[in-house]
Amino acid sequence: MRKRLAVVMAVIAVAGLSASAFAAEYDRYERDYRPPAQYRQEPPPPAYRAEAPRPPRHAQHGEPYFFAHFGIFDPNNDFNGLRGYDTGGAFDIGIGSRVSPVFAVEGTFGGFGAELGASEVTVVPITIGGRLIVPNPFVEPYFGAGVGLYMVSLQDAFFGIDDDSAEFGGYVSIGADFWLNPRIALNFEGKYHWVDATFDSFNTATGVFSERNIEVGGWTANFGVRVSF
Repeated sequence: MRKRLAVVMAVIAVAGLSASAFAAEYDRYERDYRPPAQYRQEPPPPAYRAEAPRPPRHAQHGEPYFFAHFGIFDPNNDFNGLRGYDTGGAFDIGIGSRVSPVFAVEGTFGGFGAELGASEVTVVPITIGGRLIVPNPFVEPYFGAGVGLYMVSLQDAFFGIDDDSAEFGGYVSIGADFWLNPRIALNFEGKYHWVDATFDSFNTATGVFSERNIEVGGWTANFGVRVSF
């Protein structure tokens, strides 16, 4: 009887050890099992995120701005103009508004002048115009044009003129803004003015006054600042 009991206990022990080993092997198999690649469901790769664009440094449209320039005036070389006049000075100040990302309107008050010996010309333009802007976060080139009233004072010994005149004229411009921050930019601008003014001319030989048209325009090259507010 005892022998039978010992045999039964031995069989149970062997069966238990075998079952434990099988269970461990099965559990390992279940943990390490990976189905073939065609049946495998991998998580989708993370979405590509491009680098966020840097915020623009230029002023936003809809904001008014103030500007001021100082520079030089290069008179035209027309025979019926300011031929021979020396390079003079120029300035302008104004206000404007960027009504869209690519266009701005502005009004300008300024002055430029030149001399030739005892002869002297001074021009004070009051103009309104627009600028077509090439948008860029930091450096914005532009083209502009406008019209206005030009008040001219001319003393010209050659033509016998010592007179003032107020005429309508116009300009075209090209320049660029270099934005330091969203409110302030350095500005370079070239502008050509067309002004055909009429003056009383005194002929010393005949002692007779007559009218003479003089082209008093030319290039201004300016450096300044633009401030948005």
